[in-house]
Amino acid sequence: QEVIKGSHPGDRYVRYGRNIGPFKRKSGGVLAASLATEQPRSRFGRAFNRVKQVMIGRPLSTEQSIHERLTNVKALAVLSSDALSSVAYATEEILRILIVAGVGAFSLALPLGAGIIALLAIVVTSYRQTIAAYPRGGGSYIVAKDNLGTLPGLAAAASILIGYTLTVAVSISAGVAALYSLFPAIEPYKVELCVVLVVLITIANLRGLREAGNIFAVPTYLFIAGMLVLVVFGLMRVFLGVGGPIQYVPPTGTLALGTEGVTILLLLRAFTQGSAALTGVEAIADGVPAFKAPEARNARTTLLWMGGLSIVMFGGITYLATHLQIKPSDAETVVSQIARSVFPPIFGLNPLWYFIQVVTALILVLAANTAFSDFPRLSYFLARDKFMPHQYAFRGDRLAYSFGIVTLAVLASVLIIGFNGDTTALIPLYAIGVFSAFTFSQGGMVARWWRTRTSGWQRNLAVNLLGALTTFGVFVVSSVTKFQYGTWIVLLLIPLIMAMFLAINRHYRRVESEVATLTPLHVASYKHKFIVPIADLSAMARRALAYAGSLHADVIAVHVAGDDDPNEVDRFVEEWRKSAFYGEMQLVILESTTYDLVNPLLRYIDRLDREADDDTMTIVLPEFIPRNLGEYLLHNQTALRLKLALLRRSNTVVANVPYTLGGSRGRSRAADRLAVAQRLWVPVAALLALLLLIYNLFLS
Repeated sequence: QEVIKGSHPGDRYVRYGRNIGPFKRKSGGVLAASLATEQPRSRFGRAFNRVKQVMIGRPLSTEQSIHERLTNVKALAVLSSDALSSVAYATEEILRILIVAGVGAFSLALPLGAGIIALLAIVVTSYRQTIAAYPRGGGSYIVAKDNLGTLPGLAAAASILIGYTLTVAVSISAGVAALYSLFPAIEPYKVELCVVLVVLITIANLRGLREAGNIFAVPTYLFIAGMLVLVVFGLMRVFLGVGGPIQYVPPTGTLALGTEGVTILLLLRAFTQGSAALTGVEAIADGVPAFKAPEARNARTTLLWMGGLSIVMFGGITYLATHLQIKPSDAETVVSQIARSVFPPIFGLNPLWYFIQVVTALILVLAANTAFSDFPRLSYFLARDKFMPHQYAFRGDRLAYSFGIVTLAVLASVLIIGFNGDTTALIPLYAIGVFSAFTFSQGGMVARWWRTRTSGWQRNLAVNLLGALTTFGVFVVSSVTKFQYGTWIVLLLIPLIMAMFLAINRHYRRVESEVATLTPLHVASYKHKFIVPIADLSAMARRALAYAGSLHADVIAVHVAGDDDPNEVDRFVEEWRKSAFYGEMQLVILESTTYDLVNPLLRYIDRLDREADDDTMTIVLPEFIPRNLGEYLLHNQTALRLKLALLRRSNTVVANVPYTLGGSRGRSRAADRLAVAQRLWVPVAALLALLLLIYNLFLS
């Protein structure tokens, strides 16, 4: 039965049923906890919970996870925004390399762009086959680990984690660059603006997949529409003369023309730099579980749409940039120069140019969401296989992998600050992680087709082999030609991250092995010795003694006495003889020559442990809990010091018997405040550290 109180004084009735409060009885001995069980009981806890719900939404139960899946329309926005948005800066990166050979070399951007389009088509086709072979998600890590082994799988995982981190840094830096092309006054504050945008996208992703899809769908489709209009209208002006010939006026501050010759090395550098157009292609293959059923078919369809749109937009932008002889500039992006030239002004204004710049900035910033979708999911797979901490397999209130999301935000912010939000400086690092992951994934598929030899395996093997060879070629060229520009950092980080994965895995395996061998097989073979440290015989100490006595007959009460009062021992022994515990438990008094209470007790526990090696020592600690956190400063926290000292002892169990002032209501409030404080200290410390870093870098 359950007593229910009404909204008016005196309203009360008794309800009988199978459910027990916030628990729903599923079967004998099985109760399902509802979301109501997670609600805090204190006023402070409830206030904090309301703020949290405003920021990331109400908690979702695991039963609602199926409703958080993405449709094809939303998946194109969430998982393809990185690949689609890369067309906004890929052409510019080609021109920035070719400009060192003079304007005459700009004509080579078109054949280089055609080569990149061919590479994009090969990779998209290869990943469509990967999705078909791995309908539950076939990211680079899973494919490489299943078909090539653990070490190649970890190398792929390390590469793609680096790639996702750089995705956030590059996309947001490029988006902010599009903004200060429109509003030059914000350029000095680009790093601060980038970090703020990272925080906002983090909050959006903590709200869950469907919420992220709703937020990002509109800017993605506005960008697609704007770029298609720009390409189509620009080609109409070039080939049909609509609106007259295009007048291109270079911006101030264009990069200086070089006098170098056109060499194979220069062309390879331009090709690999422009290959940034392929970034994000693997995201759909990684995120197959996020689609609505049938997952694999929907993912393959979305990947095809993404590839087609990317080819059309990148090809059109590259042709227009080559035809107009667009010159790259630090003050204005190439896409901005094309839009300013193609769209004619209306009454002295150019609204379509403004529109292109705004939606380009939005899609570039929101393209970071691709990494926020897949970095946490890959971290989950690694945590499941015991290569990353188990916390990364934890789902937050909104069914999102919160630890992975926050970790990605912190790492990307560090990169943005370290590289001063410079897109061109970040892209060389970007290509290494992305193309090495491509190579491992495609190589794994080649090994799979050769091993399984299912229907049509020769055709599939040929496609994936071509993909593996081309992506490996781009990886090698990027590593060699851009080594001095920072690719050595990624080449060094990949084995270091792999070593970290293996160290974490060894730890978890060692723990499993030790726990399996040390666990007693029979209850009868498990021996206990209970020790209760007491400072006096107050209500707090008596409760701890009674608790220990209810569990075991062999209980030793230990009192540490100082030497400042010669009568203390006699008084304590006399008080013990008058208590109900006299004759039921053994009393041991340790006389300390100093005021140290902890170390004499630890030495005594060591002595007892040596006398009986097979015993488990159970230390029952009476602990005083004040009404509020501020009152902790008024007490010496001996129980806390003992817990810390006993933390690493083997065969030792520490049991707390809390005594809280104020009765049950006081206990619940104090426990809630303590729990909230324990949850808050990590994010608060991280926020303070970030603010201190920003202050030291920019304000001090």
